[in-house]
Amino acid sequence: MAKTKAKAAAKPAKIAAASKRRSKGEIFSTIAEHVGVTRKQVSHVFDIMGSMIGADLAKGAGEFAVPGMMRIKVIKKPATKATTKPNPFKPGEMMTVKAKPARNIIKIRPLKGLKEMV
Repeated sequence: MAKTKAKAAAKPAKIAAASKRRSKGEIFSTIAEHVGVTRKQVSHVFDIMGSMIGADLAKGAGEFAVPGMMRIKVIKKPATKATTKPNPFKPGEMMTVKAKPARNIIKIRPLKGLKEMV
């Protein structure tokens, strides 16, 4: 008898669309409620996932995939020197292009599962 009451009480509410952006606490609470773990454990999962993403992008493969959701990729752009080029808006006139430092650009691409949700 006690097991059936526990199962009935443990059923979380259906996930509804939010009218505004969800806060970090709301996300952690909803996940914790549906999975049956504490908010602190959910927070640790996100912390570890963030560390994995940082390690893979910085020193690893340069790419990380969240299964069924998205692929995160780092693109390393090299430094460019200052040059003069023809001005595309005023033919016959030259323009100077400033030098740019080397930089890392992060691209996030949705996977099929995320595209189908929308």
